[in-house]
Amino acid sequence: MHVLVVHNYGPLGRVLLEALRDTHLQVSPLLISELDNVELSALAAWIPDDTDMIVNALWLADPELAESDPEAAHKASFSLPVALAEYAGEHGMSLLQLSSSYIFDGRKQSAYISSNPGQPVNELGNWQWECEQAIRTLLPRHILLRTGWSLGRFLRKVQKVAASSATVKLSGKCHGQPVTVTDLARVMTAIIKQIDCGAEVWGTYQYAGAEDISLYELGLAIAGLPGIPSGLRVVDEMADWATLEPLNATMICTKIRNTFGIKQLPWRSGLAEELALLSRPEPQSEFSDEPSSGSLAR
Repeated sequence: MHVLVVHNYGPLGRVLLEALRDTHLQVSPLLISELDNVELSALAAWIPDDTDMIVNALWLADPELAESDPEAAHKASFSLPVALAEYAGEHGMSLLQLSSSYIFDGRKQSAYISSNPGQPVNELGNWQWECEQAIRTLLPRHILLRTGWSLGRFLRKVQKVAASSATVKLSGKCHGQPVTVTDLARVMTAIIKQIDCGAEVWGTYQYAGAEDISLYELGLAIAGLPGIPSGLRVVDEMADWATLEPLNATMICTKIRNTFGIKQLPWRSGLAEELALLSRPEPQSEFSDEPSSGSLAR
């Protein structure tokens, strides 16, 4: 099976390409170096004719960025994946597209299941939910994978605050399940390999780390890591940015386990590795000299 990985040299794209390299699959990367300059009409020039599955590894899990640039959020969370789905449908390809727990409003008292409808309360969730619905209509052969909190996002946030303050505010009212880049790449690779084996298991799935935790508790776990300034104080308060966070972002992930045999792993065990991954310089892709590689931009 020929898999085309759409990526931007971010941590997920790098780790996923490394994981897929160790399989028997034929893998080609499609680099989107500047999202603002993406020309959707150029898809035909950059997607190889023999592609079987398009994997969109652009992981959008930060509602703050979406609120600050709604136009870019619309393009990344809706326009690009919908264009990929349309192209895949016209050329007999399948698509693996990421979504997130931000499609939910957080008012449910228990964890969300994959059949729960979206009721987003922020820009990112709105376009991800619109994207999910469009892909279901356009392309029967799809995998929509909703993820929990990006652990890397909160590691970066704590680092940024700690650079200028001895106190970081994280609310104990907001609950979710972090997921590491390495774990998400593991899950995506497992799904792709089973699709390659002929599994007709299209639909919507959810994956997050194996522990429900509050943002405050997550902050305490991060504050104890080597590399985080010592003496950092985590307080249970709602920061201004946290108004974008649903109070309940927890998801039930039994469907992905029952279908693919993918078990949830504890995110705590990947804390140090995730912090190290974020500090790695962005390397040149070792696929960069392949004829099928390209940059989808004007």
